[in-house]
Amino acid sequence: QNFIVAYSDVQPGAALVRAAQPDEYCLILPEKELGATVTARAETVEVAGGSIVFVPPGASRITLKDAGRVIRIFSSVAADLAAACSNAVSNAQPHANVALLEPWPEPRGGFKVRAYSLDAGGGEGRFGRIFRCTTLMVNMLDPRFGLRDVTALSPHHHDDFEQGSLVIDGGYIHDIRWPWTPDMRIWREDEHELMAAPSLTVIPPPSIHTSRSVLPGLNQMIDIFSPPRLDFSQKPGWVINAADYPMPGETA
Repeated sequence: QNFIVAYSDVQPGAALVRAAQPDEYCLILPEKELGATVTARAETVEVAGGSIVFVPPGASRITLKDAGRVIRIFSSVAADLAAACSNAVSNAQPHANVALLEPWPEPRGGFKVRAYSLDAGGGEGRFGRIFRCTTLMVNMLDPRFGLRDVTALSPHHHDDFEQGSLVIDGGYIHDIRWPWTPDMRIWREDEHELMAAPSLTVIPPPSIHTSRSVLPGLNQMIDIFSPPRLDFSQKPGWVINAADYPMPGETA
């Protein structure tokens, strides 16, 4: 409902252009071998591979230096991109269980190209590397090598926001269970969906869910939320770029 994912396999010199982007968006360069030149708001920034970048509203251009994978994440405020989505019909109307998108405060120092290394270390009790902007939160989950221990899963649910689970390497099974209601006629069967890279699974509230890597070798997944999660943001040290992006109620 609130976010859009574009996954691109690009050739050297490819340019990804937004002429009039209404709000910030996210660029992820997952491979250290693939850097980019990002131009926006009269500034040009050379971004190394293995980075996450928040690109300001307005006109922007991303030029890729080599071949590889590029991920962009937008809010659904970008009407042209929302209309182009393969599942646009599913989100033509707001879903009752999903809160509408309300942007968080503008970044400290104003909008500009902001790039961060994906090599940032883990924090106390934090899983993955978490970043946010005014409309999105992205969690680069720790890579898993081989199968996840099925005796140490993490089933949980969300009250009012979707979770996007973007698999970029390997494969995961998403285990999804719907809470029972008093009306048994609307109960649903459990789902155990195998999703290999590249794939996006949108997990709706209030379903109970967990994910497990199931292929040998590297398994890598990115979790996406819109707007940013307040619970993660309130945990000291969890959001790596929290100093740049105030929470609601804070001043820039």
